[in-house]
Amino acid sequence: MRADLELSGRRRLTQSELNLILNAHERLVARMPGGKRAILRFTHLSGLDLSRRDLSGVDLSASVLEGCKLQGSKLDGANLFGCDLRRADMRGASLVDADMRGVVLRGATLSSVNLTRADLRPAVVTAPGAHRNRSGAESLRPSEADEADFGGAVLNDAQFSDVSAISADFTDAALRGVTLQGATLRGAKFAGAILVNADFTNADLDRADFEGAVLMNVTLTGAKTVATKMGGCLVDPTPDSVERSRVVHAALVEHDRWCRTDGREGSPAIIDGEDLRPLTTALTGLKLTAISARRTCFVGLKLSGAEMQGAKLDGADLRAADLRGADLRGIRLRGANLSKAVLRDAKLGPLPLRDRNSPADLSAARGRYLEALGADFTAAILDDADLRGADFTGATVDGASLKNVVTTQVVWGVSPTESGD
Repeated sequence: MRADLELSGRRRLTQSELNLILNAHERLVARMPGGKRAILRFTHLSGLDLSRRDLSGVDLSASVLEGCKLQGSKLDGANLFGCDLRRADMRGASLVDADMRGVVLRGATLSSVNLTRADLRPAVVTAPGAHRNRSGAESLRPSEADEADFGGAVLNDAQFSDVSAISADFTDAALRGVTLQGATLRGAKFAGAILVNADFTNADLDRADFEGAVLMNVTLTGAKTVATKMGGCLVDPTPDSVERSRVVHAALVEHDRWCRTDGREGSPAIIDGEDLRPLTTALTGLKLTAISARRTCFVGLKLSGAEMQGAKLDGADLRAADLRGADLRGIRLRGANLSKAVLRDAKLGPLPLRDRNSPADLSAARGRYLEALGADFTAAILDDADLRGADFTGATVDGASLKNVVTTQVVWGVSPTESGD
């Protein structure tokens, strides 16, 4: 154990004592009588259970929480300055705007955690009595996250400068606007991660794995990239695809007119294999019913409320696409990549046709860490889909076919009713 994390002088709490303090804190957060903010500085809480609690704004600075359970807890705006969270289980926790400078996360499990705008920069610590003025000599203590699991986590706009995260796992994580300047990331895994406007200036990326990641406007100035794997990455749109997008947009406008006039005007569009990212918000409001967009790139596009009933999107790349509230009844998404996509309140039930109902088909789709809260998957085909870490809270899956589905860490909210056994 590091000398600065010795347990001497730290108050050891029992689970019962901790529960009383946390109950009072939750009453404060809920604005109920008898509430009191939890001030737990320099406490020893190793192995205790703080899971599924609302700990917003709690002060745990310089405390030891080694091996603690924090699954699903809300720690937004919490003070975790200098905390020891080694091997802690923080799956699904929310740490938005948390102060985590100088934190130790070695071997911790942070899959699906929300670290938006969290601060993990080095902590400024003072050695008492080191100066003649007794104010102490200041030094920087970097945060440590070696071998931590950030699979599917959200680290948008987080500050990770100078963090040590050797062999850490960021697979399928969202890292938009994250700052990783000077970070030590040797052997770290970023496979399938979404890296947009990320800054790796002077970072150590030796032997890091970025296979299949999204790398858009990523800064690698001065970074060490010996034996770094970057095969199959999706990078910024090419000039040709930007130029091509004008032609594609014109075709989509004609498709929209075809939909709105019941086929009397316009013409159906076939945009198989196109890159739609240069269109940014230009798809908003267009009717895309029955469109053919196989193997098309929709990564990161805003498509909330889109009408794509009966569309053919087999093999399409919809990572981090926003499809909340979209009408996707009867859509074909066989083998499509929907990792980190947002399908909140989307409709993926059957599409009524003249002689039958056509179910939505997501067979063999990759939907890792998919957000599908309140979505309707009635009678949908999800056979052989990879739904690791997806959130189906409040979703309807009645009659859905779920054969050979990967459901590791899936949050169902309710037990799914499977058909086709």
